[in-house]
Amino acid sequence: MELQAVVDEIVHEVQPMLGEGAVASYIPSLGQVPAGNFGMCVAMSDGPVCGAGQWQDPFSIQSISKVFSLALVMSYDYDSIWKRVFREPSGTPFNSMLQLEADNGIPRNPFINAGALVVTDRLLTLTGDAAGSVRGLLRKESGNPAIDFDDEVAASEAQHGHRNYAMAHLLASYGNLENPVELVLENYFKQCSLRMSCEDLAAASRFLARHGVSAGGTPFLSPNQSKRINAVMLTCGTYDAAGEFAYRVGLPGKSGVGGGIVAIVPGRCAVTVWGPALGPNGNSVAGIAALDAFTTRTGWSIF
Repeated sequence: MELQAVVDEIVHEVQPMLGEGAVASYIPSLGQVPAGNFGMCVAMSDGPVCGAGQWQDPFSIQSISKVFSLALVMSYDYDSIWKRVFREPSGTPFNSMLQLEADNGIPRNPFINAGALVVTDRLLTLTGDAAGSVRGLLRKESGNPAIDFDDEVAASEAQHGHRNYAMAHLLASYGNLENPVELVLENYFKQCSLRMSCEDLAAASRFLARHGVSAGGTPFLSPNQSKRINAVMLTCGTYDAAGEFAYRVGLPGKSGVGGGIVAIVPGRCAVTVWGPALGPNGNSVAGIAALDAFTTRTGWSIF
């Protein structure tokens, strides 16, 4: 199988879908991104990388950053984070507060906004700079020292993030934040604003395909920790469409409202797609179609 040819064909095939869905206009800076953009990259665990479309154009990774903040917390703190956040699918939108109150301030999983705020809070306690730590990990694992925050996107999120503010205060009211609400939110908005290309993101995610081994060849996570992050990505990584994603794609994955998705083939590769137009659950329409085609053609699925 010629992998580059497969990627080229898939990017060509999804072109008619690029007008489907809508960009995340509730964050004004993201609403300005052309809906017709699309890129795809495959980074093999042993080194080779191929891509097509706009695979080297940077975009706002948004909630995909939650995978890396969770990985960092687990690398420092092993499994203690699970005392403060559950590992179950939410079945509700990523910014819902209904379950948070029903579950006495314990978020349903680390990939919805409430759970990610708790993880960011813990990383802030452990490192003193949660967003900077995520940026540092991404620069190191991708090999690209130019990866940075998008100040305009971060400011846009802070200005329009009323629900996140409410969520953080609700978490604090239950005693599930260790740091001031304003500091947690500042770090959270900054990490979500990180800009990366499909190429950068695929390379940075390979440690999850290598059972926790970093780009430098040393263990970043244990194989067990890597397995657990992949498991939570499968069940919770695409919001309340995780079942549909597992059905169609068959891989652990994490999406962001910037239109990116990272998918992991354990032991083999990391795959990233970027299509800014989102479906009703906040996932890239063309991106999911491309990943569906990828696993169908290659047979690389966990099922």
